[in-house]
Amino acid sequence: MSRSRLPQSLLASVSTALLGAGTLAPAAAADNAISTASAVADKGAKPMMPSYPATRRLDLVETQFGVPVADPYRWLEADVRSDKDVQAWVEAENATTKHYLQTLPGRDILRARMAQLYDYERYGTPRKAGTRYFYTRNSGLQNQSPLYVRDGLTGDQRLLLDPNSFAEDGATALAEWLPSEDGRYLLYSVQDGGTDWRILRVVDVDSGKTLDDRIEWVKYSDLSWSHDGSGFYYSRFAPPADGSKFQSIVENQQIWFHKIGTPQSADRRIYATPDRPKLGHTAEVTDDGRWLLITSSQGTDERYELTLISLEKAKARPVRLVKGLDYEWQLIGNVGDTLYFRTNAGAPRGRLVTLEARRPSLPPKEIVAERQQTLVGASMIGSRIVLAYLSDARTVAELVDLKGVDKGDVPLPGIGTAAGFGGKGGDPETFFSFSSFTAPPVVYRFNVETGETSVFAQARLAFDPANYVTEQVFYPSKDGTQIPMFIVRRKDVAAAGKPAPTLLYGYGGFNVSQTPGFSPTRLAWVEQGGVLAIANLRGGGEYGKAWHDAGRLSNKQNVFDDFIAAGEYLKAQGYTGPDQLAIEGRSNGGLLVGAVVNQRPDLFAAALPGVGVMDMLRFDRFTAGRYWVDDYGHPDQEPDFRNLLSYSPYHNIREGQAYPAILVTTADTDDRVVPGHSFKYTAAIQHADLGPKPRLIRIETRAGHGSGKPTDKIIDEFADMYSFIAQWTGLKVSAK
Repeated sequence: MSRSRLPQSLLASVSTALLGAGTLAPAAAADNAISTASAVADKGAKPMMPSYPATRRLDLVETQFGVPVADPYRWLEADVRSDKDVQAWVEAENATTKHYLQTLPGRDILRARMAQLYDYERYGTPRKAGTRYFYTRNSGLQNQSPLYVRDGLTGDQRLLLDPNSFAEDGATALAEWLPSEDGRYLLYSVQDGGTDWRILRVVDVDSGKTLDDRIEWVKYSDLSWSHDGSGFYYSRFAPPADGSKFQSIVENQQIWFHKIGTPQSADRRIYATPDRPKLGHTAEVTDDGRWLLITSSQGTDERYELTLISLEKAKARPVRLVKGLDYEWQLIGNVGDTLYFRTNAGAPRGRLVTLEARRPSLPPKEIVAERQQTLVGASMIGSRIVLAYLSDARTVAELVDLKGVDKGDVPLPGIGTAAGFGGKGGDPETFFSFSSFTAPPVVYRFNVETGETSVFAQARLAFDPANYVTEQVFYPSKDGTQIPMFIVRRKDVAAAGKPAPTLLYGYGGFNVSQTPGFSPTRLAWVEQGGVLAIANLRGGGEYGKAWHDAGRLSNKQNVFDDFIAAGEYLKAQGYTGPDQLAIEGRSNGGLLVGAVVNQRPDLFAAALPGVGVMDMLRFDRFTAGRYWVDDYGHPDQEPDFRNLLSYSPYHNIREGQAYPAILVTTADTDDRVVPGHSFKYTAAIQHADLGPKPRLIRIETRAGHGSGKPTDKIIDEFADMYSFIAQWTGLKVSAK
């Protein structure tokens, strides 16, 4: 999160942070799947177990710390884009899954309804630059959201960039974007097929022409313009070796400056740490253009070093502002040499402090003290600072002046999630969005000086939010810790008080909080009479650092216990019945689902592990995996190895146990959690004797970990997923 805004979404889904082409599948496998599934569909019964494609097993056992560890499917780690054997396996698995899913009743109804629920005009929160306003707007079912500009708040809307023209299949996205200070240029990044790699381009806003400037090998980068608009700062890596673009570990990230109108080869390197190759670096220019702040980190933890470079002097030397990788520091603005930060240094739930740029040895000066609520965002706007807190996973926001004196609450319209608040010191105008589980974001314009609020954009809905009810409950985990959980139902379902098919979602990691947010796909489930439950597991950030620490490293089992306890609570309290509970999680949540299915297969009727980390002994060998040791530990260190092995989904499959129905989902261009995790896990559960329910994998093409996925692919994927769990939880899908 940059200094100029609160989190764009406090609802992590993924990451969230951290959601194949080729020859045809073997005919025998495909034909067998077709005939088996069709036979039972004709009888109106539940689809039978499909016949899985044969998967080659290796006689591969390695001894680690005296423990023999089998890895019979390591060959599936190879890159699906180039390895023909893996390609053939993917095609065969996709064919089997496709034919099975085609037999599910209600699939087409869910897809059609999800499309209707997605078909509403939605705006991103505007960013102001000079006298111009920049924002995204999707007319409804566009695969990617175009970017528009207005000259003045009431000026005519003008299309500036349409990412739907980037690729015929809609899978190339407009990712990060940032206007220059005066609004003359717009810097934007292109994300192709869901990859984390970015290509940077620049548009002249007056003419709408894309300039020749082109920057490659950008990943995990902030974007920041120089104050005069002559160029911008960005982070990049060296080009990877041929054939390793989507799998190789990334190290030695560097900060560069690009001057408009010059080739990338002429860019100037600003900062690098070759003696500490695991450090990553991002850069941001203060609002007054005087300072460049470089934030360095080594993993996924919010533990940063801060380095400051004066931009008023040519070739100024970097000065260390904060040493060590100990605490979170988020720059929210400056007044001259005084820099304002949100930090958890000396305050596990966060506080507001200042540091002095020219006197880095001075200790932090506290402006707003730590409170019981968790401070998750701050933004300097005009002469005020907006503070966003989580109160039992709900957003509350308030205003203080630059001395920390309370200036009242931000007028939020109810219980939900606020996001946005972009702006800068000296200009009191900002925008924010507000959403809940049953209402999509409404975008508001807000003046922090006067408190005046007005609606900038509001969607016309294809449903009535008044038909739904959201409640928050607290339930005890295995060790007695009280865990919050949101439960969303139709009002009539809640009033009936009878058990209903239920989807339980969880994440539980990386300090990511699960807060109220709108999802058309989830609403389609609830609209059919299903229950939606979202548990705020330990490992997240709902209650600050202690809550995160309680669910990571040697405490990771707490996350699984919290999730299992959520399922037991939903059954014990009559929300759902014995064979009506499905679970879903993505990324770290995919690991969660895989782990709890192994530990309590009897508790769940169906499971949806998406883009999950499934091999906990080799996650650190690919792409961004090395960062995750902050939450998971180091597989090459014995205490961590033994802990990881105890819950690794791939290594703890319980042969002979009756497992729930499982639909694994991943994508061929996922270079965050490489698809080999899901491939190996699927092969293992298909090989094992786990009872009569299906164990399938759905592998999306031209998609990655989640971000940038086109609307049509999202609708297709969730129609498949939710019709699958509807089948196995007894949810009757019908056209309304």
